[in-house]
Amino acid sequence: SSAWAYQLIAQQYNIQCDIVYAGTLSHQENIALVKLTGLPAKRWSVETTKNQDLSVYQGYVLIDNQGTTTQLLPIVTEANIPLIAIFDHHTSQGELKAEFIDLRPQARATATLLTHYLQAGLLQLDSSISEHIKCATALMHGVRSDTNMLMQAQEEDFLAAGYLSRFYDSQLLNAILKTSRSRRVMDVIERSLKYRILQDNFSMAGVGYLRYEDRDAIPQAADFLVTEENVHTAVVYGIVYDEDQELEVVIGSLRTNKLTLDPDEFIKEAFGQDSHGRFFGGGRMMAGGFEIPTGFLSSFNDKSEYAKLKWEVFDTQVKQKLLRLVNPEDTVI
Repeated sequence: SSAWAYQLIAQQYNIQCDIVYAGTLSHQENIALVKLTGLPAKRWSVETTKNQDLSVYQGYVLIDNQGTTTQLLPIVTEANIPLIAIFDHHTSQGELKAEFIDLRPQARATATLLTHYLQAGLLQLDSSISEHIKCATALMHGVRSDTNMLMQAQEEDFLAAGYLSRFYDSQLLNAILKTSRSRRVMDVIERSLKYRILQDNFSMAGVGYLRYEDRDAIPQAADFLVTEENVHTAVVYGIVYDEDQELEVVIGSLRTNKLTLDPDEFIKEAFGQDSHGRFFGGGRMMAGGFEIPTGFLSSFNDKSEYAKLKWEVFDTQVKQKLLRLVNPEDTVI
């Protein structure tokens, strides 16, 4: 939704933008959002992008990420396409340099940032223009989803929602929000319940292997586990794979309702940085996430025994790093 707003603003200045993403939309609400609003996003697989002529692009913009969670960054960097701007509501994740950077950790949603540019007059929304109504609806969904239905919203998030309320389609938003959970998401939630360990009000669960298109089940499982009685923080993780793109990565999500726990600080301290000095993850108020490549152990069509051993190694290592912070006196192995 934020990228759509940026695209519409750019059109005012005769700048043509393409909204692109790698991977697959997996959260059922996001799928409904794109289908019902007609959000003009293009899916670029890593393989397709490598063979594409990128010389038509004079720059790229990162929205709602800082390059740590996109597979396309190495490709556009190698093509020497300059980074024009970064818009994100997470704290700084590394050393990316851009012409313009707008990082606002005090806001709970990147949609809030882009809505403020609309309010400032960079684009005057018109309720008689269908595309404007749909974009406003998508932005409202972004603000709501990143603020837990406005329950964790800050002043600027409320101001953004107030502005969007004049333009968005409430029936369209309701249809998006009523999308039911898929069976595969329910299976991952069931696995997280089965394998969770509880310690000092923390709930941790490794859910094994997931296909890339099912990766959004991980944050939904974390959302579910944190609602358990006497649990203030939940972490759910699994090995996510995509054989077509030869991708294998440990993906995890943290959810907390403990006000004194900073997810960004917790994730960064637990998992540290890669060889290039980039953190494996980070967070914002009440939520965090991490992505760790499986590296040398990455492979496909593994024999079941090897796949099981590989999972046990990563499961043990992740738990050890988490428990080191939860209870520094305990060790896993």
